[in-house]
Amino acid sequence: MAAMCPVCRRQPPADKYRPFCSKRCADVDLQRWFSGSYVIPGGSDEPLGEDGEED
Repeated sequence: MAAMCPVCRRQPPADKYRPFCSKRCADVDLQRWFSGSYVIPGGSDEPLGEDGEED
C-alpha cells in the first residue's frame, strides 16, 4: 500500500511536493507550524535557579 498525503490522506505524494500531494497541502502544513498547531514536547523555557530547580 502506497503512502498517502499526510494532510488530506486522499492522494499519493507528488514528487515536486513530497511528502504532500500538492502545493495546497504543503501550504496547509506550513500554516499549521506557523500557527502553533504542531507542538514538539519539551521542558520549560524558564531558567533554572541556583539549586537546579525551576523558580
